[in-house]
Amino acid sequence: MPLQTPPLRGAHDERGAKFTEFGGWDMPVEFDSIRTEHAAVREDVGVFDVSHMGQIHVTGPDATELMQRLTSNDVSRLAVGDSQYAAITDEDGIIIDDTVVYRLPDESATASNGGDGEATYLFVPNAGTDEETHERWISYRNEWDLETTVDNRTDEYAMFAVQGPNAPALVDDLTDEAVTELDRFEARYATIDDVTCWIARTGYTGEDGFELLVPWSEAEHIWSLVECQPCGLGARDTLRIEAGLLLAGQDFDHESDPRTPYEAGIGFTVDLETEFVGRDALERVHDDGVEEQLVGFQLIDRGVPRHGYDITNTDGRVVGTVTSGTMSPSLGHPIGLGYVPVEYAEPGTTLQVVVRGQSKKARVETTPFIDTV
Repeated sequence: MPLQTPPLRGAHDERGAKFTEFGGWDMPVEFDSIRTEHAAVREDVGVFDVSHMGQIHVTGPDATELMQRLTSNDVSRLAVGDSQYAAITDEDGIIIDDTVVYRLPDESATASNGGDGEATYLFVPNAGTDEETHERWISYRNEWDLETTVDNRTDEYAMFAVQGPNAPALVDDLTDEAVTELDRFEARYATIDDVTCWIARTGYTGEDGFELLVPWSEAEHIWSLVECQPCGLGARDTLRIEAGLLLAGQDFDHESDPRTPYEAGIGFTVDLETEFVGRDALERVHDDGVEEQLVGFQLIDRGVPRHGYDITNTDGRVVGTVTSGTMSPSLGHPIGLGYVPVEYAEPGTTLQVVVRGQSKKARVETTPFIDTV
């Protein structure tokens, strides 16, 4: 099957980007160098094309109920312009995906007669999962006989992430609306050069910044106005690991590495006061506790931890697995994430990571590894 391409594929190619397959998309992995792009975001500002992320639009009289029953957080708390991080879980409480849910301005129930507005949401599943997620929402909507319209709009929007300490000033200069007044996880519609965009104060780097949803047809025009260092998925990965943020399919995988939100360190996304698929199973996990949990660690010896490497105790017995790892550009030493039994999860615990057949000393660290906003 041919790879999907973002609307800026040609522009990225002209800029000299190197590409990689990610979630079925042909995406830029680096423009100049991962270190250069990483530093731009930590010290100044950079822009990422993240158009590979999905966009599912949900509206109608029962939209809130559908979203509430299929995501782990409390959607009913969202006012227009609010957003929240949530997990999508199966009946056993296992994470299928993680997502950000946005409450959009209400849509008119019956535009022809000026009916009351209906709650409207946009949520962002991870790359390559939009069709599966759309089908899940449709299936449960039909099973529960809810009056809701669910549209997959992934091919209608480009998505850019402008991140870094100087990102607010850059985005503020692009629009006449007061986007810098938005708090974290707030969003609004704003115009950039007469193009209406959804601008949210969210991100995946640990820095301040915004994510912009832009009409697909206007993507190249808006991208050209964001004058800063373009960044690829390589820097996005080093940045998010330093911030201790999960990557779907790597730090959890529904099939190959099934994890609950409590194991994955995102138990804060679970509101047991709401009713959602997987809620009862997660209540049992909450009450009983977990046997393993995701931890951060620093490699003390030379080497770079990678996904799939064994984690052992000091006696050499395998106790866990690395899920993500990198040489941290900000810290200058190797760091990683991995699952270990709870008795090894205390910060300061000494472990070992097997790197290319050799045991390397490691120490459990508190995440995020860096100061974040």
